Amino acid sequence: MLATLLAAGSGFVRPAIDWHALAPEVILVITIAVALLVDVSTDDGSRWTVSSVAGIGLLAAMVPILTLAADDSSRVMFGGAYVVDDFALVLKGLFLVAGYLTILLSSTTIAEGDYHEGEYYLLLVSSVLGMTFMASARDLISIFVALEMLSIPAYLLASWRKRTQTGIEAGMKYYLMGVFATAVMLYGMSLIYGGTGSTLLADVGQSVAGSFGDKPVAVIGIVFTLVGFAFKISAVPFHHWAPDTYEGAPTPITAFLSVASKSAGFVAILQLVFIGFYGRTDTVRPLIFVLAVLTMTVGNVIALRQTNIVRLFAYSSVAQAGFILAPLAVVGSGGTDVADKILSSVVLYLVVYTVMNLGAFGVIITVSRRLRSGEIADWAGLFTYAPGLAVAMGAFLFGLGGIPPAAGWFAKFQLFNAVVSAGTPAAYAMGVVMAVNSVLSLAYYLGVMRTMFMDDVPDGDLTPVRVPVPLGAAVGLALVATLVIGVVPSVVADMADGATFAFLPGR
Repeated sequence: MLATLLAAGSGFVRPAIDWHALAPEVILVITIAVALLVDVSTDDGSRWTVSSVAGIGLLAAMVPILTLAADDSSRVMFGGAYVVDDFALVLKGLFLVAGYLTILLSSTTIAEGDYHEGEYYLLLVSSVLGMTFMASARDLISIFVALEMLSIPAYLLASWRKRTQTGIEAGMKYYLMGVFATAVMLYGMSLIYGGTGSTLLADVGQSVAGSFGDKPVAVIGIVFTLVGFAFKISAVPFHHWAPDTYEGAPTPITAFLSVASKSAGFVAILQLVFIGFYGRTDTVRPLIFVLAVLTMTVGNVIALRQTNIVRLFAYSSVAQAGFILAPLAVVGSGGTDVADKILSSVVLYLVVYTVMNLGAFGVIITVSRRLRSGEIADWAGLFTYAPGLAVAMGAFLFGLGGIPPAAGWFAKFQLFNAVVSAGTPAAYAMGVVMAVNSVLSLAYYLGVMRTMFMDDVPDGDLTPVRVPVPLGAAVGLALVATLVIGVVPSVVADMADGATFAFLPGR
């Protein structure tokens, strides 16, 4: 049939494929295939080799990203649905690094369970593949496909503890809420496609900036689409899945969901706001403003009452999502210079937050192995018998709270600067909300610090904490990055400034 159509001159043209641009994704697909073969051809005692294959594959995928960055040219494929520009390269690198650190965090925790390791790492790399695809997606369909590619493995990973009630609850809540959010998002996308006649974000942006943007159906489509992604970043009031899922999932997956999965959601929102919906920022701004204020405030207030370290970081992650949303609440105000600051500040914060949060979860995993508990009270006197871990955790907490010299101070400053530079009453109001919430967050971050450094060990047990090599490497790498970026912020500031979209409406 296909041969007949071709012979009849049907006009079928094979799309041009730039294999260099697709090399990171191709390497990840090969990694998944090789890991699967290794998993099925080795006995249970050698299943750890799958983690090595997965880690090497993620590092190998960084090589074409570096060569593409050195080439310094944007590549467009599939009619504009897939673009490899500076923005995509920076975020792909972030996802690969986050995935590799998650493998380091998982190597000891998963090996001590009674589940097969092979499937775990296959799902993890598959989710990272979806994230890298999301970074280059410039089409509503490709964005949806990328979202499902990263989400479906994440649903399974969240419920990895199959023999515990909390594990089953974690997976079910994440899955059911995810399906609901996807349905809302697809409905919004269908309205946009029905009004514009195209799924390409560039075409959608032109239509939204034109006559279609003035129609009520455009507003509904924009709101529904953004609300669907608000679930992925655990924005209030779509955050209810996060605390229970984070507590019930394996701790490395909790770390992964709190940074990489959340970053992928923000990547989609940035693409939609800056390319597809920029012509109706008057609709985007009030929606994002409400989401940002609610998310950071509710997350911080509830975090103040938490006694479990994982649940505290779950609500902290919710609050951090509000901070990252804040600059988007003034998008379209102040011209292109402000828009560039907003994009740069969000990318910078995603990079810095990923490093700090993964490092903090590395310490949580290590200490929890010793304490057999997640209660903050049991962390009392940690500095007495594990001074290195206490100092590292203190640096990560300082960074998350925005206290120098940890990297978080510069990332938060850039967010404040991007918001206030808009110069509107809404921008100044958002700045005040951000300042108040920064103080609120310090209350529980410094509370953990006080417990570690000033309280007495509850049981008097001063047995040193044994730190496995992979966990130590993950925490060490994150700690060095947190301190170096805090002291020399230009290390990532220049990279974030260059992480711009190749094609923007009106540019």
